[in-house]
Amino acid sequence: MNTATSSVSPAAVAAPMPMSAVRWEIDAAHSEVGFRVRHMMVSWTRGKFDRFSGTVMLDEKNLGASKVSVSIDANSINTNTADRDAHLRSADFFDAANFPALKFESSKVESGAGGALVVQGALEIRGVTKPVTLHVDALAPAAKDPWGGTRRGTRATTKINRKDFGLNWNSALELGGVLVGEEVEITLEIELIQK
Repeated sequence: MNTATSSVSPAAVAAPMPMSAVRWEIDAAHSEVGFRVRHMMVSWTRGKFDRFSGTVMLDEKNLGASKVSVSIDANSINTNTADRDAHLRSADFFDAANFPALKFESSKVESGAGGALVVQGALEIRGVTKPVTLHVDALAPAAKDPWGGTRRGTRATTKINRKDFGLNWNSALELGGVLVGEEVEITLEIELIQK
């Protein structure tokens, strides 16, 4: 089971939110930050991060005032293969000793088709920050849990080129192609609890 502590970005603290904004926190025990990337150009290797935290300040009356902030522990990468995970934490990839967190901060939240959301923002990996767009499914209606909390859920996806963030390591294959694909598909299965 995942464990995580909540984090609030300095920008979220400094900027007062409208009264209609509702604060939600990611319930890491019921969420997943996953990814997949091509292996040897013939199949997909999947993985996830076991430790992460985040907040959503959601203003459904004025989506433009909403904010999303997520922090992911680079050392928690998990592809179910210890040697591969150690390599991914090394300087060849995430260099987790020097860059222990991957971070996302939204810059714009817009409505999409069918209640979906489009969240633009900055993703920081290995000290490199690039713009990315999250495509977010319509949030599930609010539901009460057995402990009196209020929860909502959603799914978000995006694609990045790992080389844009300095994750350049690769190995050429004898018959052509490379060992690891450049495009990484990211999927976030998120359950939120109102705070």
